[in-house]
Amino acid sequence: MTRTILWRSLLQFVVCTAFSGGLWAQALANHATPASNSEAANAGIAKAHDDTFVIGAGDVLSINVWKEQEITRSVPVRSDGKISLPLVGEVQAAGRSPLKLEQDIAEKLKNYISEPDVTVIVQQINSQKFNVLGEVARPGSYPLASAATVLDAIAIAGGFRDFAKKKSIYILRQKDDGSQARLSFNYKEMIKGTNPQQNVKLVSGDTIVVP
Repeated sequence: MTRTILWRSLLQFVVCTAFSGGLWAQALANHATPASNSEAANAGIAKAHDDTFVIGAGDVLSINVWKEQEITRSVPVRSDGKISLPLVGEVQAAGRSPLKLEQDIAEKLKNYISEPDVTVIVQQINSQKFNVLGEVARPGSYPLASAATVLDAIAIAGGFRDFAKKKSIYILRQKDDGSQARLSFNYKEMIKGTNPQQNVKLVSGDTIVVP
């Protein structure tokens, strides 16, 4: 009889312990989830605030105003460099960074919204381009991605045609004073690992010529 009572007490203890442990684990999980989601959201917002890229005509911008769906939308930058938004009207976008444009839009919205939270993301870059001409598979104009080099440009254009003069490639670059610089590029040297500094980083408006 004593053994039976002892076994029942032991069984009740095990069940209660397991049940309590499950509730405790669930409480911890429920408590941790909001924090994780908050951290992920903050990480995404931090990436959106860019103060390095300069917006230009033709770029497509994603404008997000917190809790204001009527204003939140994707808009192209017009040829005059401006965008139009409800309540805000026309805003100069070209020549500004996404961070500066956020500040400009928020300032205009203060007349209608208390403490507006604005995020600007460049969805599509159309203003910054480079050109590849001559003996490549696909000559033309291409969007300029960050940190693209001469080798990247040749690869994007599909590589060389059969009779391309790979030692005589050059880059035409517009200088600040309006004149044009000519930078030489010898592909044969590059693939041998000599004179690597000639594989320059491209800037908007560069034209790579493959004779």
